[in-house]
Amino acid sequence: MSTAMPDTVVDDRLAKRNAVLLALAQALGGASASIVIATGPLVGYMMLDEDKSLATLPVSAMVLGTAFGTIPAGILMRRFGRRAGFTGASLLGVISGLLASFAVFRDSFALFSLACCMGGFAGAFVQQYRFAAADTASDAFKPKAISWVLAGGVLAGIVGPQTVIATKDMFAPILFAGTYLAQAGLALIALFLLIFIQIPKPPRQTKSHSGGRPLRTIMSQPRFIVSAACGICSYALMSLVMTATPLAMIACGLSETDAALGIQWHVLAMFGPSFFTGSLIARFGKERIVSIGLVLLAGCSVVALMGIELAHFWTALVLLGLGWNFGFIGATAMLTDTYRPEERNLVQAVNDFLVFGFVAAASFSSGALLNAFGWGTVNILVFPFVVLCIALLLWLAFAERKEVTTA
Repeated sequence: MSTAMPDTVVDDRLAKRNAVLLALAQALGGASASIVIATGPLVGYMMLDEDKSLATLPVSAMVLGTAFGTIPAGILMRRFGRRAGFTGASLLGVISGLLASFAVFRDSFALFSLACCMGGFAGAFVQQYRFAAADTASDAFKPKAISWVLAGGVLAGIVGPQTVIATKDMFAPILFAGTYLAQAGLALIALFLLIFIQIPKPPRQTKSHSGGRPLRTIMSQPRFIVSAACGICSYALMSLVMTATPLAMIACGLSETDAALGIQWHVLAMFGPSFFTGSLIARFGKERIVSIGLVLLAGCSVVALMGIELAHFWTALVLLGLGWNFGFIGATAMLTDTYRPEERNLVQAVNDFLVFGFVAAASFSSGALLNAFGWGTVNILVFPFVVLCIALLLWLAFAERKEVTTA
C-alpha cells in the first residue's frame, strides 16, 4: 500500500477546513466591499455641492487603500503568520465601518473617504484569503481551494446589497448611516471566524536560499508578465465599469434599490461560478479560462452600449461579473506557477499591489469619464485592453511551446 496517499489526504483535509473558514470570512469581507461599491458613489454625490465628478472618490479611496495595504499585508503575514494578519485587518475593518457611519452623520466627505481608504487597507488582507487557501493545499487542490474561497463571495453578493436595502433608512433622513454600522458588525463576525484558521508560517530558509530568487528574475518570466497583465485588466476593467454603473443608473431615472440589486446580481455573477471555476481550469487549462473571461468582459460593454433600460444595466453587470471571475481566478492560478514556497508572500503582495494600483486608477477615473464623456465612453474603453490581453496570452502560448521544443 502506498504511503503517500495518507499524507496527501491529511494535507487536503486541512486545506479544505481552511478554505471553508476563509470562504465564510470572504463572504463578510466581500460584503463590506460591495456595500461601499453600491453606496459610496451615492453618498459622495449627496455630500458634494458642485463638482459631482468626485462622487466615485470613496470607492477609489477604498481601492487605493487596498493597493497601499498589499505590501504591508505580505510583510506582516510573513513575519507574524496568516491568522494574526487576518484578524488584525478585521479589527481595522470594524473601526473603518464605525468611522464611515460617523462621517455620514457629520456629512463629511473627507472623513468618509478616509474611512473607505481604511476599509480598503483591511481589504488588502481579504485579497490574500485566496492565496492563504492555497498555502496548505496540494498542487491538484490549489485551483479548487482558490475558487472555494472566492465562492464565499456568492454569499457576499447577497449579504452586502441586502444589508444596504435593509439599513439605508435606519437613521432616516440620514441615508446609509446605519449601513456602515452594519458593515462594522460584519467585520466583527469575520474576525471571530478567522481565529480558527491553521496555516503554518513559511519555513525558515537556509542562507543560500533565504530570500528566494531576485524579484526582477521572477517578474521577468513570461508567465508572470501575462498572468499579472490579465489579472490587472480583468479587475481594472471590471472596476471601471462597475464603479460608474450606480451613478449611470440613477442618471437614467432608476432608483437606489435598482442600483443596489444590480450590484447584487453583479457580485453573485462574480463569485457564483467559483464553485466550478477550479474544475474548469483543471479540465481546460488556465489560459483558456482567462480568455473566456476577457471575451465576457467585452460582451458586457456590447450589452451596455445597446441601451439604458434596467435590463441592459443588469445584464451588463452579470456579464461583467462572470468575465471578472474567469479572468481573475484564471490569472491568479497562473501566478501560482511562477514562484517557490519561500517567495510566495513577496510575489503575491507585489502582484496585488500592481493589480489594485491599476484598479484604483480605473475607479478614480470612472466618475470623471462618466461625467465628462458619458456612459458609452466608459464601455468603449474596455475593448482595446481585452484585445491586448488576448494577444499576450497567444504570445505566452507561442513562447512556452517554443521553449518545450528547444529543450
